[in-house]
Amino acid sequence: MPLVAGIDSSTQSCKIVIRDAESGVLVRQGQARHPEGTEVDPEAWWSALQEAIEAGGGLDDVSAISVAGQQHGMVCLDADGAIVRPALLWNDTRSAAAAELLISEAPGGPGYWADATGTVPVASLTATKLLWLSQNEPENAARTAAVCLPHDWLSWRLAGFGPGSGAEGLAALRTDRSDASGTGYWSPATGSYLPEVLERTLGHVPVLPEVLGPLGAELKTPSGILIGAGAGDNAGAALGVNARLGDVVVSVGTSGTVFAIASRPSADPTGLVAGFADATGAFLPLVCTLNASRVFDATAAVLSVDLAELSRLALTAPAGARGLTLVPYFEGERTPNLPDASGSLHGLTLANFTPANVARAAIEGVACSLADGLKALTDLGITAERVILVGGGARSLALQQILAGVFGLPVTVPEPGEYVADGAARQAAGILLGALPVWEAEGAITVNAEPTPEVLERYSAAAASAI
Repeated sequence: MPLVAGIDSSTQSCKIVIRDAESGVLVRQGQARHPEGTEVDPEAWWSALQEAIEAGGGLDDVSAISVAGQQHGMVCLDADGAIVRPALLWNDTRSAAAAELLISEAPGGPGYWADATGTVPVASLTATKLLWLSQNEPENAARTAAVCLPHDWLSWRLAGFGPGSGAEGLAALRTDRSDASGTGYWSPATGSYLPEVLERTLGHVPVLPEVLGPLGAELKTPSGILIGAGAGDNAGAALGVNARLGDVVVSVGTSGTVFAIASRPSADPTGLVAGFADATGAFLPLVCTLNASRVFDATAAVLSVDLAELSRLALTAPAGARGLTLVPYFEGERTPNLPDASGSLHGLTLANFTPANVARAAIEGVACSLADGLKALTDLGITAERVILVGGGARSLALQQILAGVFGLPVTVPEPGEYVADGAARQAAGILLGALPVWEAEGAITVNAEPTPEVLERYSAAAASAI
């Protein structure tokens, strides 16, 4: 059976999985660390990829490969294919003022951006970083002959290109619609780049990667391995868990994300929903919250327990934590947009101030915050029929149960795995097979719970005090 490789080049590390193309069975895997920081020399990603490939047993028997990676990062290349400056990553906030300027200058403000790109500018988007570059490093902006994203650049390097490739090499840059949709200069609705945005931000229109279809593979490695279009990390995760129309994926890590598979593009002028595309030809409206697993860590520390005990304690308390409500805006919040807010504990009495109720309130607070993300999606007419829960926080039995009750939907929890790399491998398999395979998911569970709308109502009242 042919083997395929999937790569997840994330902010923290590079991971590779080698799977059987037809069955999806994991054959081997490897990983390597990335350097810390919000500004990174892309060559560090290339070195980490080589290390991960070696740790994973090499690619000699692999027929197709695909790369999924962190979105939005700005990789600027000169006319020879060399890196102009270290890449600014998605979490580099120095372009926040540039985002505000782009909104204020646009006719119609946020509405223009929502309609044109599906997303109102924030500091993470590539377009805002290009404007920062032209304002603060005009000589580097002028040298920039091509702009691509982290996964595009790695795919390009896998194909044998790099410094010294010249105009022919730059013309070989390729990307996919999911990652292009996070740039701020590509329209998910029309499937085309927006040269006017590039003129306003960078000062000229550079060479941009050609946007391939979901199973496009125009490049090969020097040894002949097919290279897929790749994907942004969230779209890769959606492929990895086999998300379909009507599914909402909730990822609980340091931050929380709530995204859906939708049949049409979205445009939210409030800026809460980012209207991305997915890696299958559909769309991926996404909401981000700032406070997720770190709230659990902090609560466990206060109670002097580990995370497993925090979960156990929470499940000994009744729904609603006997009136105790935690608003988890410990680090401000993105949904709703309250960057200066702080967390708060409401409804304290001598009777309910117990470790079990505090644990329950913390997990309910995060679940309700994620429900705000779901509401932002459904307010745009997006259908939610099932929740797929992933991320480090997904292992909490209490979160699984509480989320099912707060959302009022069944929650499917896949077996822990490398979902983004698995999604990239599934895309690579689709290239060989002519269609995305449906790999049998082992160990997935589905959690149902009695709906608890009263918990969400009490939370919403408490959260209103943070506005």
